[in-house]
Amino acid sequence: MRRDTDGEVLLDGIEPAARRIYAAGHVCLPHKFNDTADASARIVVQNALFGGRQRLSGLTIPWCTYTDPEIAHVGLYVRQARERNIPVKTFTIPMHDVDRAIADDEEVGFVKINVRERTDRILGATIVARHAGEMISEITLAIVAGIGLRTLARVIHAYPTQAEAIRKAADAYTRNRSMPEGERPAMAWPRWLRR
Repeated sequence: MRRDTDGEVLLDGIEPAARRIYAAGHVCLPHKFNDTADASARIVVQNALFGGRQRLSGLTIPWCTYTDPEIAHVGLYVRQARERNIPVKTFTIPMHDVDRAIADDEEVGFVKINVRERTDRILGATIVARHAGEMISEITLAIVAGIGLRTLARVIHAYPTQAEAIRKAADAYTRNRSMPEGERPAMAWPRWLRR
């Protein structure tokens, strides 16, 4: 098995003209996750039966390692963004700042969200927390749907939950606006308050 220049899997001994051969699951995936295998199977069915052209490489794939605390990630790491010359800004919220984590005595960990600098576009996130596997889905959805941190800051999260750390990171973005201190506009108070 090898890949062509477009990343498509080529099986040894099969002519390149045999474009009607489809594969799914662990046999053809670099990520050996059950959810990724399921996603590849859905793509194969769509492409084979309905003439689709979707590629697994176009998907946003989260992963989670079920240690204690769990470690979950989706999207680009800071290092990967920099290798691609994408300017990045990171917002990190330690779990000891989240009320539910304090109440549950699960204060170890953090939520770290990377955005393209001077925008709210989420590039990736890493979550280290007791329930990171459940929390990463919100960020995965935001990346897939093109929802930025500005919008996530407006989402009301049930209180108290550990996912509040995501909203706190989004709040940090809105406070910062990814602008250097000297470029922030001065706050204009309403006229009635200036009296």
